[in-house]
Parts: sequence; structure tokens; C-alpha cells
Amino acid sequence: MPVFVGTCGWQYRDWRGVLYPEDVPQRRWLEHYAEHFAAVENDGAFYRLPKRTTFADWRERLPSGFIMAVKASRFLTHLKRLRDPAEPVRRLADAAAGLGKRLGPFLLQLPPTLKADPELLAVCLDRFPRGARVAVEPRHESWWTDEIREILAERDVALCWADRGGRPVTPLWRTASWGYVRLHEGRADPAPSYGDAALRSWCERIGEAWPESADCHVYFNNDPGGAAVRNAFRFAELMRGRGREVPGARL
Repeated sequence: MPVFVGTCGWQYRDWRGVLYPEDVPQRRWLEHYAEHFAAVENDGAFYRLPKRTTFADWRERLPSGFIMAVKASRFLTHLKRLRDPAEPVRRLADAAAGLGKRLGPFLLQLPPTLKADPELLAVCLDRFPRGARVAVEPRHESWWTDEIREILAERDVALCWADRGGRPVTPLWRTASWGYVRLHEGRADPAPSYGDAALRSWCERIGEAWPESADCHVYFNNDPGGAAVRNAFRFAELMRGRGREVPGARL
């Protein structure tokens, strides 16, 4: 199974000259991105959930085999703080269904001030449609308990492995048959890039946790200056060097 490598979003003006040539208009950036990558995390959906028709338009513009992960709206995770999830989860799932076969996992990134609440989490996860893949990125240390791990594992929900400064900031629990990794900020020059040592460390962690029979999603969130683009290409190259299949992610 492949390791999908991409970035958290694609509409960054300072990626001109890094990924997007000067003569490619912004309205064509998604198509150009898809010429180089086979996956993307739609980080913008967190700030404003697009309509189903918008997701459907993206589906028509993307090639077969492309995967778009969707970050859940902040209305669910930050305003409601997982309470009363039925309506916001339904709205999220209905809108994202416009992607059809291009739809990848949903990501729930929790606020750093939200302390662990196993019941809230379980109820929220159970509102997602059957068969939907969900990854959860908690950001308060109170979540690192056996009870939370069991809730995720029982539902085949991936604990999102997150990195800051070249180090994991979450436990490296494998809670699902598939994986989800987000790399937020490296320590190499130019900032916030990741150096080869950090990238190789993540290749090793992923290779040890998920065998070739499992797929894994890896998204770079260190977008300033195009660092995410350069690091994603390099990471894909290193993973291929380990014998893993990585669709796209080529210059």
C-alpha cells in the first residue's frame, strides 16, 4: 500500500517560484499541484467549510487516484469543542461527499486547551458515516491515556502523529490499520524546513509502524517560503529509497 505525501493546503502566494511558475494563474494552482502530488490536506476547510458543489468542482479538476484529506471545521472542534456533534459532522460529511472517490480521511485537530473527554470523543467519532476514515490530533497532554487509545483503536481511528521542531509531540501509538502524520515545523535552514536527519527519522518511524500492507498519509504544514513543498519532495524520495510506494510527490 502507498505512502501518500503532500502538504496542508495548496493556496500559498509565496509558493510562486517554488511550485507554481509565474505564468500559472492562481485559479489553476490545484491542477498544477496535482501534477506533482497525489494527495493534499484541505486545511482551508477548517476556517470555512466549502459547499458540496465546491468539493464536486475540485473532484472534476483532480486526476484519478488523487486523494484529498479534509480538516474538520473549527465550528465542530474549536467552537462546539466536540459537543453536540451530530449536525456539524453531518454537514461536514455531506459537503465532503462531493469529492466522491477523491475523498481521503477527515482530520479532527483539537484545541490545545481542550482537555481529554473520552465520552465526548467517542460520541463525536460515532457520528461519522460508516466507512469514513478519521484521524484525531489532540494537543493537550491529558489525552495520552489507555482509555483514549482504546476508543481510537476500537473504531480504526488514527491518532495523528504530529511533529514540531523535528520531534514527535504525540505518543507514537498505532491505533488504526492506516496512518496519518503531520509535520508542522522543522529546525533546519531556511526556517521552518526539516533537514535530512529529521526526515529520515520519520521514514524510520513510519516504516516500523506501518508495513507495506498498510497505507499512511504524511502532510507537511511548514508552508512559509515553500518549505513544505521542498520537504515533501525530499521525504518522498527518502521513502522510495526504503522501497515504499509513494504516488506523485515528484518535481
